[in-house]
Amino acid sequence: VQLVESGGGLVQPGGSLRLSCVASGFTFTSYNMSWYRKAPGKERELVATITNTGGRINYADSVKGRFTISRDTVKKMVYLQMNSLKLEDTAVYYCNAALGRLRDYWGQGTQVTVSS
Repeated sequence: VQLVESGGGLVQPGGSLRLSCVASGFTFTSYNMSWYRKAPGKERELVATITNTGGRINYADSVKGRFTISRDTVKKMVYLQMNSLKLEDTAVYYCNAALGRLRDYWGQGTQVTVSS
């Protein structure tokens, strides 16, 4: 099982980044996919979730209207489009795959730094 994130980097406030996560080794269409983030000194935060069918999406209040999660079943990928980035969005972003409470997989994380 692998989840590999990419797309992080340094961006100025107000800028945009698109994170990608490619999945392998499990039945992608059975898993809900999420993005979490962990900032220094803060607890891990659930940023966005998309269900296995893509039929339901949820966002943290802190990113609503700015971030968009999506998934591509054929490519087995999940994306996080991040617009209007703020200083407080700086964190390591992690891709997560969850099969209810039965199984849970994590990527290695990608650093997003918002700084002027």
